[in-house]
Amino acid sequence: MVVLRHEIGDVLRDVRQRQGRTLREVSHNARVSLGYLSEVERGQKEASSELLGSICSALDVPLSLMLREVSDRLAIAEGVAVPDTVPQEFAARYGRDLNEELSDELRKGLMSSAY
Repeated sequence: MVVLRHEIGDVLRDVRQRQGRTLREVSHNARVSLGYLSEVERGQKEASSELLGSICSALDVPLSLMLREVSDRLAIAEGVAVPDTVPQEFAARYGRDLNEELSDELRKGLMSSAY
């Protein structure tokens, strides 16, 4: 069984390490204790949405992109096909081209190489 807090922690740690940043630096910028951030990254603590938002801000990564990566990892673990793009109906419903936005973010290297 996949545990959501483990996947969230793995994604946060992957993003931080790809940026070459330390736990201390991110914890300071997110205004959370180093020990607590470490526990979140190891999947030992389940962070609130406010805390996740703060950590993502400190990492300069939109919360939505972090959650999308978590969602894709969960889908893979569940054996569900992960779409390569955002469905056009979704993009049309929200009034902007999310495929283009996500492509821009991917080019910036914020997402893992799993995409």
